[in-house]
Amino acid sequence: MTHTFPVDTVIETLFTALGEHGGAILEAPTGAGKSTRVPLRLLDTHWAKSGRVLMLEPRRVAARSVATFMASQLHEKPGKTIGYRTRTDTRVSEETRLEVVTEGVLTRMLLADPELNGISLVIFDEFHERSLQGDLGLALISETREAFRGDLGLLVMSATLDCGPLTERLGLPLVKSEGRSFPVEVRYAPAGGHQDWQQQVTGQILSIESEAKVVLVFLPGQSAIRELSRLLSRSALESDVTELHGGLSLDRQQQVINRAAGGESLVILSTNVAETSLTIENVTHVIDSGFQREPVYDPVRHRTRLVTRRISEASARQRAGRAGRLGPGVCIRCWSEDEVMARHNTPEICRVGLDQLVLDLARWGCLDPSQMQWLDHPPEAAWCSAVGRLTQQGALDQSGAITAHGEAIASMGVEPSLAMLVLEGKKSGLAKTAARIAALLNERDILAGHGADIRSRLQLLDQKPERFNALLQEASRLVPGAGKHCEDWSEGLAALLVKAMPMQLARRRSNDGRRYQMADGPGVILPQGDALEGQEWLVILDTDGKPKDALVRLALPVPADRIPSLLTTLTTAKEWVGWDAVRHRVIGRRQVLLGKIELHSLPLQTLNTEQVAIALLDGVRQEGLASLPWTPRLKQWQARVARLADLEDGWPDVRDETLRATLETWLLPYLSGMRAMTDLKSVALDNALTALLDYDQQRHLDQLLPEMVSIPTGRKVALDYTGERVVLAVKLQELFGMRSLPELAGGRVFITAHLLTPAGRPAAITDDLTRFWTENYQAVRKDLRGRYPKHPWPEDPLNAEATAWTKKRAGL
Repeated sequence: MTHTFPVDTVIETLFTALGEHGGAILEAPTGAGKSTRVPLRLLDTHWAKSGRVLMLEPRRVAARSVATFMASQLHEKPGKTIGYRTRTDTRVSEETRLEVVTEGVLTRMLLADPELNGISLVIFDEFHERSLQGDLGLALISETREAFRGDLGLLVMSATLDCGPLTERLGLPLVKSEGRSFPVEVRYAPAGGHQDWQQQVTGQILSIESEAKVVLVFLPGQSAIRELSRLLSRSALESDVTELHGGLSLDRQQQVINRAAGGESLVILSTNVAETSLTIENVTHVIDSGFQREPVYDPVRHRTRLVTRRISEASARQRAGRAGRLGPGVCIRCWSEDEVMARHNTPEICRVGLDQLVLDLARWGCLDPSQMQWLDHPPEAAWCSAVGRLTQQGALDQSGAITAHGEAIASMGVEPSLAMLVLEGKKSGLAKTAARIAALLNERDILAGHGADIRSRLQLLDQKPERFNALLQEASRLVPGAGKHCEDWSEGLAALLVKAMPMQLARRRSNDGRRYQMADGPGVILPQGDALEGQEWLVILDTDGKPKDALVRLALPVPADRIPSLLTTLTTAKEWVGWDAVRHRVIGRRQVLLGKIELHSLPLQTLNTEQVAIALLDGVRQEGLASLPWTPRLKQWQARVARLADLEDGWPDVRDETLRATLETWLLPYLSGMRAMTDLKSVALDNALTALLDYDQQRHLDQLLPEMVSIPTGRKVALDYTGERVVLAVKLQELFGMRSLPELAGGRVFITAHLLTPAGRPAAITDDLTRFWTENYQAVRKDLRGRYPKHPWPEDPLNAEATAWTKKRAGL
């Protein structure tokens, strides 16, 4: 440990803060050395001598890599002084004093032992990534420190997070370390025209090969890495191309890191695992696609899935910084400099499903998340949705407490929906098959782009298990032995999936072999030309996550002749009365349903009067208020009342959106005996609307905003209240002698006069009649005398007699 790092200058300050306050927050940019220097120095302190130090990493690859590097600094292998523990791999012993674990492992440790006996200090590394398990772990640790272990140390380390809110929430001192980096030239190179972004990235790699040593290319996922590797294999690239992602074994990851450190010319195609978690030496150039794969809740499948999204400004800075670790570097961003990006990534707790969080907190004994300390509180809607699902599935009781079934689900370490699949598999004699399917759904698709049939994946695992060691290890973790051999699943697979996932059954829509209606509501669509096209029934296991017409990625066909026996306990019968948008009338049916899928139905001969009225209101909402018998007079009434509601309290809100939302209040009593849209033509709409006003309001309406006003000819003219201003449209000659326009609502509303020619065309507009006569009339008169010579155009309009006639007819 002869090299010095920026964090070395603040380690003593940090340890002093830890000793005085029992905890601290360290803010240090990537490359400062916090992930390795700080833990190694802690080995010489009382924290490591009085117990074990636990350090959390958000990713398995980072946990293994960091632990392996630190062990090498002590000339040891992982498992002695320094060990690591992930969901699938453990290297610890009685000698271990510093244990690097993934965040989910900490949750399981806390649920098994809330006091964390034997642990003296917990370190949260790379906390700026704000994973759901990281947020949960910090909330649980905070409660443990408050309730059980005042002596338990806490150190939170972050690279890019604004630590102000974290410092305030935890009440711990903040120690900052400056980073060490060289200038990085940032270039922008967006894809042009019809160019694919992957082709653009390929072109940028080729353009800088001659000047680069190690090129680090950030891509959103393994499928993008495979595609770019294919494109580069067809190019004239001379540098070796290698991959770096979480799906590689530790040995293969270390080989890539060693090759870079050894000075080879390399192009490393990496996911964001290289953004902050791993140290890669000799990187001179970074090419950033600008994309990442991140977990997002899929309401169609009721589980969290990975989707490709644009990175944040903070991630872009992290990635660019990789090019300036050892000297000046270059970062090429494959997007426009003008593009607006989010400042930070949205915390997982705000964008993923919360089923596992609800179960974990229920095991902890917390039924109300507001009782815990959070940096960002779980969204109420997502929390309530998860509680509802888990209660329906028997994982929680009616009070929200966890059941024995829920304990079994929570202990499996996978999403609850996948855990329930495995538990159903154990009951059905297909435990190993269920474990393999759960592993397939929890990892990346092993046959992406080769059809949606899940059976092809299971067959591939049977035929070539050596290609999928990591996936089969995960299956064996769920069910021992599932990775080595499997049951004959050909007969019982459909029954297993239907029992485990009944609401994921989907039925083909009529006349379309690719479109399906799912039992829980959404419509989905098979890829063009998929071998499953035309199957009447499918169990949908995975989609691309779109809220409408999601593309099916994994599914299983269910023979139609098996459906009746499989659905005997899953269907419900109910009577439905509703609006038929095709026939424009209320209809009733007795339905046999599987969720939202109608299996059978018969028309109801007799309909409940109240249900008919409610369904008719639904029809009005669908077809719009225009389906009611509005007259011009009623439209004016609506505009008059709306104008008074803006002036005075107490008047009803009669805008279209409010009337549409409150049909039950004002229209329902007038629908007796009606059933179809044609019946609505006779509804007493004027009575229904007028009833919204009390007696005094009806009287005051005519006083304050009358329908008509009298003009000098003695004629009454209707006012138009429907526009922005109240309009009096009248022939100019009919206002001769009129000095001012009437005022409305006690002088609070003014009239605008649209003065018309004898032919009824616009001649002038004014809201000040006296000013018009004195300033504008002569010019208008000059024009109109020439166009309408048979009509009177007196020089003094204020003293002339109002008329609508010609001079001859008026006797002039």
